[in-house]
Amino acid sequence: MTTIASFDARLIRVPLTRPWAADVTSVGVIATHVVRSDGAEGWGFSWTPQIGAEAVLALLQHDIPAFAVGRTVEPRDLWPQLWRHLHEAGGGGLTTIAMAGLDLALWDAAARGADASIADLLGRRRSVARSYGSGINLHYELDDLLAQAQRWVDAGFDAVKMKVGSPDLARDIERVAAVRDVIGPNRALMIDANQRWDLDRATGAVEALAGSGIAWIEEPLRADDLASHAELARRLRGGCGVPIALGENLHTRFRFDDFVRSGAAAIVQPNVVRVGGITPFLEIAGDAHRAGVELHPHLLPELSGQLAMVLEQDVLVEDIEDASFGGLGALLDPSPVDIADGSLTETPHRGLGLRFT
Repeated sequence: MTTIASFDARLIRVPLTRPWAADVTSVGVIATHVVRSDGAEGWGFSWTPQIGAEAVLALLQHDIPAFAVGRTVEPRDLWPQLWRHLHEAGGGGLTTIAMAGLDLALWDAAARGADASIADLLGRRRSVARSYGSGINLHYELDDLLAQAQRWVDAGFDAVKMKVGSPDLARDIERVAAVRDVIGPNRALMIDANQRWDLDRATGAVEALAGSGIAWIEEPLRADDLASHAELARRLRGGCGVPIALGENLHTRFRFDDFVRSGAAAIVQPNVVRVGGITPFLEIAGDAHRAGVELHPHLLPELSGQLAMVLEQDVLVEDIEDASFGGLGALLDPSPVDIADGSLTETPHRGLGLRFT
């Protein structure tokens, strides 16, 4: 049996060209490297925008290698063993974010060993995926927001997403209507409240904003409030009909299943790193497809864009302006994906094609 011979991790702070907030001027990337007993190598990463990078690094430097070295290199076999081992520290969150660092490196090693990209290793279904323009822009002045919306139009996106959740709902109504005017009637417009509302506030806000033609409302409530999301979904189905999208802050396949079965989520948005890597991401995607629920991955287009090529369902890949690893100069090699005219395609590469400087 081929086993894990060694595993290591290091923390990198990647400065953001456009700060996501006054205190979010960089993102934390924990770059990982695995060596197998057959000599094959793989590179992966964990990721957290601002909080917890050092804690993730500690798991990747101590608890994870202490358990994983000497065990199987097969990600699907190792992942549940490692999850059970780490469960004492938490069933999701820091633990699954850290687990992604090993899972991605193992998949990278497997694909590199096969002289293939990860999409070809897993079984490619398509060569192009749709992408949408996105921005961390609630703090933007209106002129800056509209300039960003125009850049999305000029870049050829046929779907865009903006932030809402201002203390004054009138500000949100004005901004959403103004962005709709810029992008025109034929582009999809999604809004993201980032958990800023309670149930009654969300009900009134979504009904008020729906007049601008909203494709989905993302994270309207506290991310783990299943009962309120289910009730909000019931209210919206009987009113404006705007579907709820969520999942960037759900960390396990089991929690996604809770939200889907309850009717709370019409669209799920797993983050490949936060759920623990490619192994659980593919399971969540399969569950969503069988349940008839849309899936559109959260962030990380260089990674989620490659996985979009192998899923049964078509997905929209999120592209936050000026936040790609390649665009931020964080990659040792050329980016494994290219986004142009609202479409994501792959560039020639082996494995994940994501080695960090």
